[in-house]
Amino acid sequence: MRLRIVIVDDERIARQRLRRLLAREADTEIVVECACVEVALAADAEDSPDVLFLDIQMPGANGFDVVKALDTPPLPAVVFVTAFDQHAVRAFETCALDYLLKPVAPARLAKTLARVRASLPQTKMRIAALREADRPEERRFFVRSGARTAFIGPNEIDWIEACGNYAILHVGLRNHFLRETMSALETLLPSDDFLRVSRSAILHLDRVEGVHIVGADHHIAQLKDGQRVNFTRSVREVISRVRGV
Repeated sequence: MRLRIVIVDDERIARQRLRRLLAREADTEIVVECACVEVALAADAEDSPDVLFLDIQMPGANGFDVVKALDTPPLPAVVFVTAFDQHAVRAFETCALDYLLKPVAPARLAKTLARVRASLPQTKMRIAALREADRPEERRFFVRSGARTAFIGPNEIDWIEACGNYAILHVGLRNHFLRETMSALETLLPSDDFLRVSRSAILHLDRVEGVHIVGADHHIAQLKDGQRVNFTRSVREVISRVRGV
């Protein structure tokens, strides 16, 4: 696995040495080399590196400030590189993966890279789990059909028809009554997939096969299963949305 690396150190000689050592290691790529915190943070946001080799003492903000400011997943592994060992405890308290003393020894660097490679799959799994947890659940509608109850997902719906204080969910050969207003349903359904085409109809755009113009303000959407839905919205707009333009 190729490691994408950012080096942050205000000492040019230290950056050069680390760059030379990393050049000897297989499957490594230095995407950014910089001398200040601001560039480091920009590099993290734009280049999504796997690991930051980060000096601690730099003019202005220090390496710990960089770690505090990292807030855009996926977060890189952090390896502090410094000439002072008194920062070691604090470094690991910030969840740094490793701590290297200058001048960096080649064998020690190789061990650090091995640790980075070993940690990345776990890190990526944690990030994936967090994203999955943050993903909003798909809205489903609870309907009754006689003594039977069911949950209807948006992707099952062909179109929706207003009926007084109810809405009729047209789902294949079945119709389900739902006590909900059309305006409320507009906000509950995925806007990329559904479009309200009149006061009394909401179309699932993926179900539309064609559009027919009947009169100045009277049009018909032909659905793939043969159903025909009257609508008053602009034909051009409906066709554009169906095509995903």
